[in-house]
Amino acid sequence: MGEHFAEKDMARLNEVLADLGSRKGTLIPILQKAQDIFGYLPREILIYISEKIKIPLSRVYGVVSFYAQFHLNPRGRNIVRSCQGTACHVRGSKSVLAELKKQLELTEGEATTKDLKFTLESVACIGCCGLAPVIMINDDTHGRLANDMIKGILENYN
Repeated sequence: MGEHFAEKDMARLNEVLADLGSRKGTLIPILQKAQDIFGYLPREILIYISEKIKIPLSRVYGVVSFYAQFHLNPRGRNIVRSCQGTACHVRGSKSVLAELKKQLELTEGEATTKDLKFTLESVACIGCCGLAPVIMINDDTHGRLANDMIKGILENYN
């Protein structure tokens, strides 16, 4: 493998493959456990899984790209979800999202900060319409946001 993966992580993955790999219908649980081990699903790990359980790589990628729970790139320690639902939209969520991108120094197409501290996701609805516009950072909800609040909120996360 071109990228170096910790021996203990590969050992854990091999345990998962030994346990689940020979049974039908276990691709999703294998991918879930692999993502738990590595934090995301690196291309080389997908190839490794494909070869070990004898499932075409195209099928593995099909599953990974279909389900939003799977990630092909490293993610930040803190997941920032910016609601773009109707209530948030009419109360300025686009501006809040732009300010988040500015504060996190994310360029077009980037979702994760270079220091892997934050990953920014735009979501359809958080379910806190009365607090619009709203973001969630991990399990914390921050509502009734204005752009000048964003920097202070982000500073509270390591």
